[in-house]
Amino acid sequence: MFERNFIDRRTMLHRSGMGMGMLALAGVLRDGGMLGDGIGSSSELLAADAMSPEGNANSLAVRPTHFPGKAKRVIHLFANGGPSQIDTFDPKPMLAKMHGKTLDDKLKNNRRLGGVAHQSKFKFQKHGKSGIEISELFPELSKHADKLCVIRSMVTDVPNHEPGLMMMNCGDIVRPRPSVGAWTLYGMGTENQSLPGYVVMCPSGLPTAATANWRNAFLPGIFQGTHVDTQYTNPEELVANIDNDYLVPSQQKRQMDLIQNLNRMHLADRSDDAQLSGRIESLELAFRMQGEARDAFDISTETKETQQMYGDSLQGRQMLIARRLSERGVRYVQVYHGAGQPWDSHASIERNHPRLARECDGPIAALLQDLDQRGLLDETLVIWGGEMGRTPTVQLPVSANPGRDHHDNGFTVWMAGGGVKAGTTYGTTDEVGLSVAENPVHVHDLHATILHLLGFDHTRLTYRYAGRDFRLTDVHGHVVHDIIG
Repeated sequence: MFERNFIDRRTMLHRSGMGMGMLALAGVLRDGGMLGDGIGSSSELLAADAMSPEGNANSLAVRPTHFPGKAKRVIHLFANGGPSQIDTFDPKPMLAKMHGKTLDDKLKNNRRLGGVAHQSKFKFQKHGKSGIEISELFPELSKHADKLCVIRSMVTDVPNHEPGLMMMNCGDIVRPRPSVGAWTLYGMGTENQSLPGYVVMCPSGLPTAATANWRNAFLPGIFQGTHVDTQYTNPEELVANIDNDYLVPSQQKRQMDLIQNLNRMHLADRSDDAQLSGRIESLELAFRMQGEARDAFDISTETKETQQMYGDSLQGRQMLIARRLSERGVRYVQVYHGAGQPWDSHASIERNHPRLARECDGPIAALLQDLDQRGLLDETLVIWGGEMGRTPTVQLPVSANPGRDHHDNGFTVWMAGGGVKAGTTYGTTDEVGLSVAENPVHVHDLHATILHLLGFDHTRLTYRYAGRDFRLTDVHGHVVHDIIG
């Protein structure tokens, strides 16, 4: 039988001269506008062959974890823009005494912290048996205080939106790296082969840094997040082009089999091209989605009581869809508050934060209650927070409607379910919230802890690329065992 022993031009460029030819090709294609927005394009072109734990780089099948995890899935509620910890989950009574005064003369030339102290105008109160202090901005969520694990000592590297988002989502502020959701899907696979294993909801547009927040980078393309624009209420608009009006299912199946046979013949000559493999998997997933995607996004099938609990609002719909996807086996669901950076209150924080909190408070509380009632909360890790926090000082120059600037040293993230220690707070900031005073938790530590809760040793969940084994936490990260129940 005739054997194919030729290689295509891309493979030749990849293998020759340490891949310099492929780098040149990537530059030419980018300059010609043939690589989209350019994010991650060269890394995808140069992706090395690497296998999943089951030996198939592109498989979405369920795979064993390193050890039994407490969580089976993640719902990440992203308050993009950076909510103020001082006005939400980290009370600072000393700021009331310091209000209008300079916190430290040494900070006068600091463009973010150089302003005068600015007290929170929102009252804090202890809630639940745990006595966790939560601001009046979250009256409904406060009823679930005993479910929460509030980390008040988060640290990131750069107090700006794009690097902050990249760090929180991908573990690196500059280099194109796979997102947490992509790593989770790569490590665990997904329980439902008829839905994407990683779904991202963001209404009316994209967050800062756009699709880079859920990219696969050098991981096979099948592990990239699937974006859904949740501004729409009609399931057919949420998941567009799901129906084929021209072929019946049996005809589609025959057509699909033919196309995929041709694709696999094409792949056999191309040294297991990661991009082509990803396209083949994506095509098969799209075919399977016809039977289940519409139902998963159709909240009209929920009882009136459930719909009323979440509320008839954009955030309510997002939270309800997140629960429906999670219970159907979607491994990682990320929910952004809105396009851009809505929580970025440089001004008018006393007007903007209450509005934003009203939009999400009830729906988040409903999500926790619903998951708990259905017996899903223990296996579902829910995370809330932004890419950074906000300063205890007023934004300069001081305006009639003041706000707070960005802050990277001591912001708040809370988690619930999924094996975390409920009804606890961890870490502290100093008395005015300038910096972490006890138990700092870097984003790398948060990532290591998330992977641990899912059943992974973060140092062992790796992918071979460009001659080295990469991981989500790079060479950093420690599991925060004190917050694990």
